[in-house]
Amino acid sequence: MNITFEAPDKINGLMTITLESADYQPEVEKTLKDYRKRANIPGFRPGQAPMGMIKRQFGTSVKVDVVNKMLGEKLYDYVRENKIQMLGEPLPSEQQEALDFESDKPLTFKFDIAVAPEFEAKLSGKDKIDFYNITIDDKMINQQVEMYQSRAGQYEKVEQFDAEQRDMLKGDLREVNGSIEVADAVLMPQYMKVEDQKKLFDGCKLGDVITWNPRKAYPESDIEVSSLLKIQKEDVKDHEGDFTYQITEISRFVKAEVNQALFDQTFGEGAVKSEKEFRQKIADQISQQFKADSDYKFLQDVRAHMEKKVGKLAFPEAILKRVMIQNNKDRKDAQEYVEKNFDLSIKELGWHLIKEQLVAAQGIKVEEDDLKQVAKEAARAQFAQYGMSNVPDEYLENYAQEMLKKRENVDGLVDRAVDVKLTAALKGVVKLDEKDIAFEDFQKLLQEK
Repeated sequence: MNITFEAPDKINGLMTITLESADYQPEVEKTLKDYRKRANIPGFRPGQAPMGMIKRQFGTSVKVDVVNKMLGEKLYDYVRENKIQMLGEPLPSEQQEALDFESDKPLTFKFDIAVAPEFEAKLSGKDKIDFYNITIDDKMINQQVEMYQSRAGQYEKVEQFDAEQRDMLKGDLREVNGSIEVADAVLMPQYMKVEDQKKLFDGCKLGDVITWNPRKAYPESDIEVSSLLKIQKEDVKDHEGDFTYQITEISRFVKAEVNQALFDQTFGEGAVKSEKEFRQKIADQISQQFKADSDYKFLQDVRAHMEKKVGKLAFPEAILKRVMIQNNKDRKDAQEYVEKNFDLSIKELGWHLIKEQLVAAQGIKVEEDDLKQVAKEAARAQFAQYGMSNVPDEYLENYAQEMLKKRENVDGLVDRAVDVKLTAALKGVVKLDEKDIAFEDFQKLLQEK
């Protein structure tokens, strides 16, 4: 066996592997003997068929299988032992000559290999990177307090309708010149599309009977009318006349008061004992979220800084396009898809290679505990979206464990864990140019390209 590798320009690699008969024949013979033991050929007892017959029937296909397996093993062993930074998978070379598996002559295989460009990505205290501290103001805290009040609020019965309070009506709906009757029909007149219909309900009280027209109130929505009248959408056109609506109930949504009950519901019983502590807890919550946002922006800025510092990297584009086409072979528009997305893919590949060096320089390794922690934070964020900010740690642990059982989640969590550890490490390496910034201005920064 002989293996050679050449890459004159250091990025377009050509690996040549020549296999002699002596390299693969022992394994071929062993496999054919196993075939003979299992072969069930008419006219012969199991395992008694002549070896010559076995070779004629299965020899070539077995040889191909053995050679292909050996090729893969030897190719990747060579890449690993010679520390070739291969991008993607090796591809059969366009220089490959036809092979004759029927003869015992040497078999020569050629593979095109995309090699990562050589460069150095280093950071030190001489590198200055912006770091944004997002300021927290009373307006933010007030908005969060109001959000918690709304989530803990409830509907209360009132005597008179007030559209400004977003009151909800319940009543009996009857068609004036028809047979439709709907008991306990729910209406929120403030959401009607036509003003003159909406005004019919102004100041209405319990027991009042309002004559109105659902079709006119919702002129562009057959779905709303059909849902209200409990009919099929296509039947709406047959019921465009007036209806009466007798009000049986008026409900008004009332936000929860800022008191101990709200504190306990939001953060757990006894965790907060005053409005001052409540607001501080909310400020801490916002600060934690802003810290993650600031870290995200910092890593973005590290990327921009390093891409500029490293400069434009040369890639084996022809080979990489073939690799991408191979990876997307199930798409009918694979060629067009690759051309359209190639530049972005190369940009992402460049950052991936830069980040690999930064991660290695900081000695970052993702341990099981790191994955658990990022999974817990992801779980905490999901619960927080539903206003559940006091989820017990054991529930977060269980939720995180379930996330980690799904393979499709693990790769993303590993990437997240790497980013978290890399960000923390680099903040201690570079010179931080810290800047206070309002949240609105920070959002504008994130939107900039």
